[in-house]
Formats: sequence, structure tokens, C-alpha cells
Amino acid sequence: MKKQMFSIALTSLLAAAVMAGCGTGTSQPPAQPQNGQELAGQPSGEKKTLTMATSADYKPYEFHDLTSGKDEIVGFDVDIAKYIGEQLGYEVQVNDMNFDGLVPALQTNRADFVMAGMTPTPERQKNVDFSEIYYDAKNTIVSKKESNVTKPDQLAGKKVAVQLGSIQESAAKELAKTATGLQITSLNKTGEIIEEVKTGRVDAAILEDTVAKGFVESNPGLQYTTIETEEVNGSAIAFPKGSKHVDEFNQVIKKMQENGEMDKLIKKWFGQ
Repeated sequence: MKKQMFSIALTSLLAAAVMAGCGTGTSQPPAQPQNGQELAGQPSGEKKTLTMATSADYKPYEFHDLTSGKDEIVGFDVDIAKYIGEQLGYEVQVNDMNFDGLVPALQTNRADFVMAGMTPTPERQKNVDFSEIYYDAKNTIVSKKESNVTKPDQLAGKKVAVQLGSIQESAAKELAKTATGLQITSLNKTGEIIEEVKTGRVDAAILEDTVAKGFVESNPGLQYTTIETEEVNGSAIAFPKGSKHVDEFNQVIKKMQENGEMDKLIKKWFGQ
């Protein structure tokens, strides 16, 4: 009987200890946000992050810079993106990929926006939304100085390199309708395109003027000539269809154009 009474007493003491530990003290875990939403009145303590997808082979828009001893993606588009992010309270993470994978990245929610010197063509507008154009540019023909290839009609029967999925690829296909025998070689990287011209594997390339200028300056044997056209080949920011960020980005772009910040970056990267 005493042994039984001792067991009952011990059990009661253990139960009391457990109940004390389950009281209304600080051991209760804090409530957690549901479905990624913050609790009302609970500050995040961190900036929100937006993912920018780009093709970092398009100097001076975006390119890999190794001068600091580390691989960093820099350029005109990157500076604009970071300025917009700062104004809107976002951290911007830049991801590099092939140009023809940029629109699919938006469609599959692997990126919040794309900046890659991209032109808002009607075909692209079927799949993504665009900001206002933030910079105008023109297409050029890049060729060796000793060649006679400087005009669109001289591309007949020639091999021409362009970037896969670019507005220049579309321009080459349009030129092929009148330049009989024009053969198009589509490549992923602009550096590869220039190498094709330098080695003579293609007769010419079609590149945006600011990009062509940079390559010609570092390759004295090359030249470029502007293709005159009435079409606008400006650059805009691409977003997934229905993105809430389009309007807020447009507001900052307008502000940059009014307060001189856009001109400052144009001068920094293009020397204009």
C-alpha cells in the first residue's frame, strides 16, 4: 500500500511539472505568417528581392566585369535596375542566361523582370508586358574594313550572323525577303558573332549600334554602318503578363528622364 501511495504522489508531482511548463510563459512559439504573407503590423526587417534576368554579353547594356578580381555583371541596364530597385525599396538580384531563354523565364516565374536591351516587338508583346521605352537605338551592319558589305542590299548572297531571339534576327529575316540568297546564322552570344565575322566564317553581322561601337573600337579591323529605318528599335523592360510592377517601374523611368538620372547613365555607358 505504501508503495502504491508513493507512486501516486510521484505521478502527481510529474504532472504538475508538465502543466507548469505548458503555461502562458514565453515558451509558446510565435505565430507564423501563412502562405508567405506577413502578419499585420509585423515588419519584415528586410528589403524585398526582385530577380532580373538578362543575357550578360551585350556590352555596354550588361556584361561580366572581372576588373575588381571577381565576376560581376555590370552595365547600363544593371544601373537602371538598381536605381529603380532603390527607389521602390527592392533588392535586385541579376541572373545571367541565354537571350532566347529570357521570355520563357518570365513565363515560368523564374524572373520578375528582364532587362537586356530588349525591344518590345508585337510578337513579344503577345507573351509578356513591357515598360515604356527607356532608350532608343538603331541596327548596324558589322563587317571587315576590306569588305564591300556596308548596305542592306549588299547582303544578298552573304552569310550574316545575328543573336538568337533578338530584334536583329527579325531584321535579318525581313532583309532576306529582298536580299536574295542572304543566309542567317543565329548564335547565342554577341562575342561569338564578332568572332564569326573576324574569322570570315560569316560576311557580316547585324548588331545594335551601341554594342557594335564597342566591338569595333576593340577590333580595328572591323567597321559598322547604321541601317537607316523609320522603325523604333528602343529598349524596354519586360515583365510577366499582368505584373503589378509595370506601373511602378514606369513611374521611376519617367522620374529618371525628368531629373537627369537617365542622361547621366547614358553618358556614363555610351559617352553621349
